Amino acid sequence: MCTAATYKTKDFYFGRTLDNEFSYGEEITVMPRNFCLHFRSMGTLKPHFAVIGIAHIAENFPLYYDAANEKGLAMAGLNFVGNAVYRKEEPGKNNVATFEFIPWILSQCATLTEAKALLEKINITSEAFDKELPAAQLHWIIADRSGCIIVESVESGIKVYDNPAGILTNNPSFHEQMFQLNNYMYLSAGSPQNHFCSSLPLCTYSLGMGAIGLPGDLSSQSRFVRAAFVKMNSVSGDSEAESISQFFHILGSVDQQRGCCKTESGKYEYTIFTSCCNTDKGIYYYTTYGNHQISAVHMFHENLGSGCLKRYPMIQEEKIRMQN
Repeated sequence: MCTAATYKTKDFYFGRTLDNEFSYGEEITVMPRNFCLHFRSMGTLKPHFAVIGIAHIAENFPLYYDAANEKGLAMAGLNFVGNAVYRKEEPGKNNVATFEFIPWILSQCATLTEAKALLEKINITSEAFDKELPAAQLHWIIADRSGCIIVESVESGIKVYDNPAGILTNNPSFHEQMFQLNNYMYLSAGSPQNHFCSSLPLCTYSLGMGAIGLPGDLSSQSRFVRAAFVKMNSVSGDSEAESISQFFHILGSVDQQRGCCKTESGKYEYTIFTSCCNTDKGIYYYTTYGNHQISAVHMFHENLGSGCLKRYPMIQEEKIRMQN
């Protein structure tokens, strides 16, 4: 289970939590412009836009969980189990496997408008990466500073939704997630008014009572509502430090602690990492479950004319700053 979010101050920020019971050893991965991208059905692409994000590397191919390109377009895939439906290759379509979808879009599209145009011919196929890595059931969030969309491949075909909230979790389908916000239109960052009964002397006794009813459980629909409420009411300065701090607080509202969400295997799902990318500057920030100090990798500090992936293992150990 995961949550993705967008946030805009002076710059545009995009990131997500990854909630799972185990890690694949993912790394911060910079894909430079001359890395040779081999697609299963769509040939080879080089050169292309440079990309930075978190990926599991298999056979020298970056299996991106989320990423942003050098032009400021960002994308993430989130679990969509039970709803995702993929198809066989279709003539006349851009036949792209799930594991290729993020690099397919980000390597070619500079803007959300260009991504929408490329999506008009997309066919997301059911091809697995290999026997050990079957096709993941996902839906995707794509965004830049101009807006945000959701892409879902379902039984009735490819669906593309505008996303004014700039939030995505897992199930149900995105349009149902958005519809559920109607049930929470009474929530407020301010103090509530007495609509219960005018003849009763009801009054507030604490700050924060305007958000009574905001769901606090770990289900995907509740996380969508909570993240949307926090994001849409967020206030911060425009500086980089204030912006990234606020972004991590937004996603901190849906953080999963180990031990609170038990899986069928008897293990526990928890927030393995949280990411925040300044897509305007190409800086990828992250924290891990074991390290809450924000770490960063700057895409433009790398040789983007290279043909080799640049990989940075995620820092897992807690970094505590002693003051005496």
